[in-house]
Amino acid sequence: MVMGEMFAQLGSVAAGAVFLWAMFQQYFPHQLRPYIEKRKRSEAYAAIENYLSANSSTRAKRLKAAIVKDSQSVVLSMDDHEEVTDEFHGVRLWWASNKSLPKRQTISFYPAADEKRYYRLTFHKQYRDLIVGSYLNHVIKEGKAIAVRNRQRKLFTNSPSQKWYGRKKSEWSHVAFEHPATFETLAMESKKKEEIVNDLTIFRTRKDYYSKIGKAWKRGYLLHGPPGTGKSSMIAAMANLLNYDIYDLELTSVKDNTELRKLLIETTSKSIIVIEDIDCSLDLTGQRKKKKEKEEEDEESRIIQFLRRGKKVKAKKARLLYPGF
Repeated sequence: MVMGEMFAQLGSVAAGAVFLWAMFQQYFPHQLRPYIEKRKRSEAYAAIENYLSANSSTRAKRLKAAIVKDSQSVVLSMDDHEEVTDEFHGVRLWWASNKSLPKRQTISFYPAADEKRYYRLTFHKQYRDLIVGSYLNHVIKEGKAIAVRNRQRKLFTNSPSQKWYGRKKSEWSHVAFEHPATFETLAMESKKKEEIVNDLTIFRTRKDYYSKIGKAWKRGYLLHGPPGTGKSSMIAAMANLLNYDIYDLELTSVKDNTELRKLLIETTSKSIIVIEDIDCSLDLTGQRKKKKEKEEEDEESRIIQFLRRGKKVKAKKARLLYPGF
């Protein structure tokens, strides 16, 4: 009798556990799915997928389309169990896409449909050193470059410091950057335009050089002129040429150097940092309302700290600095 009651209680507990797990799996994972997927997806897989997208669209029999986060276009890739060919330094290679399903169901925080997709690379064994030493790095590098070209670039502005804390804390807010300006449409002396384009092109490819000499990978430009003379269009044209995001830094809303450092740390690689009306912050012209001497010193200190931080914070980032007035 006692054993029967014990089994009845165990059965009740087990049924309750199954019910709770079903409820947990049905509702809870959906709330965590964006965070889980962000960590699950392999960066290498995404880079290979981008690299193969060009070959896939012309050679694969079946394609699948996806809208990737922050991308401004649909990404086409070969469907499951498809194969495409590639060539590198005269060597022919074969890429195949595959997927595998879990052999057995296990308790997991991940969504129930846990398919694992992967690419298989086939090549002749005599080219192993070339593939491992050069080709794979080439694929990852080109794949990341394609992702940068296809992504939706952003225009950031710094948020007031009182909005930095809480559930949705953010030092920067952003909107999509869709300015049409290019160097082809920019009204500028042809020789000067060519000099700037060449300078930017060299800068974009000199990451290893800056690392070798121990300097931050950055470039500074000072833009000045009356309103309407094309300063903003120049910055937009540079951003479109380099495929960089833009950070519009309003120094008057930065309280101290600690806040300034936090803002710079939160900027992304390959971005343009713009300081507008720097003369207003420094009170250089003498035409604006004078501040108290202490306030002027604080403002000037922040400008100096900004220029110094640009050298120290995240030295491997590519940056263009635009103090302007």
